Amino acid sequence: MHPHVLGLDHVVVLVRDLDRAHDAWARMGFAPTARGEHTIGSRNHCLMLGRDYVELLAVPVPHPSMRYFTEFLQRGEGLGAVSIATDDAVAAAAAMRRAGVVGEPAMDFSRQVDTPDGPRAARFRVAQLSPDATPGARLFLCQHFTPELVWRRHEQQHPNGAEAIAGLAVLADEPARAARDWARVFGSEPVETGEGVRVETGSAPILVTDRARLAARLGAERLPAPGGAQVAALFVRVADRGAAERALRERDAPFARLDDGSLAVGAGDGCGVAVVLG
Repeated sequence: MHPHVLGLDHVVVLVRDLDRAHDAWARMGFAPTARGEHTIGSRNHCLMLGRDYVELLAVPVPHPSMRYFTEFLQRGEGLGAVSIATDDAVAAAAAMRRAGVVGEPAMDFSRQVDTPDGPRAARFRVAQLSPDATPGARLFLCQHFTPELVWRRHEQQHPNGAEAIAGLAVLADEPARAARDWARVFGSEPVETGEGVRVETGSAPILVTDRARLAARLGAERLPAPGGAQVAALFVRVADRGAAERALRERDAPFARLDDGSLAVGAGDGCGVAVVLG
């Protein structure tokens, strides 16, 4: 692994209608945070887990640093970005540049968080990598200066028992080549498996595969529509699958129980990405 790369920090599901996205993920048994507004104009709800999280992000106000996100949303919704956890975004970006990964200068921004003592600023430093570095999604480094304002225990309790990001599945026409690109970012070695090519991140692994193999596992009808390389599925670890299934049923969420016992919600109900609870 590259120095200062600490695994996945969060994934970004880009949405056109933030209210609709909030309700869709709440229906799956997640407990979204209150709406946040960044100083660069984007807005979000977060699904806070143990050490990582899912961010539902809308971009109502154009900003130069958000151009990739705006262009992604012109094509549709989906899991369009993956954040890499780091304790030093500048140093981690430098290590990646030495490995041939092109990126942009680091940028600081913040969002207000309501606390019992009044509003405080949650502060971040990000360094975005070139969209060409990783087929299917844009990656960026994220350094938290105020993690205590982001990971708050009362916001980490979900009716479906979600605990952590367990993995991602990326579709690519040439999985082996795409996996090498993803692995270069993390400084790891891709490993061939029967399901595709596995890339270690320091936390949840990324599987780069083709549509046929992922469809055999999840069902073709649950994948996002074909559209080139894309992050097609998000796997979330839950404390108890039985409790997760009850949460889905209580909210009348459409889902299927897969052969391995995990629970899959299709991309049509996950804002462009299939969600697997297991």
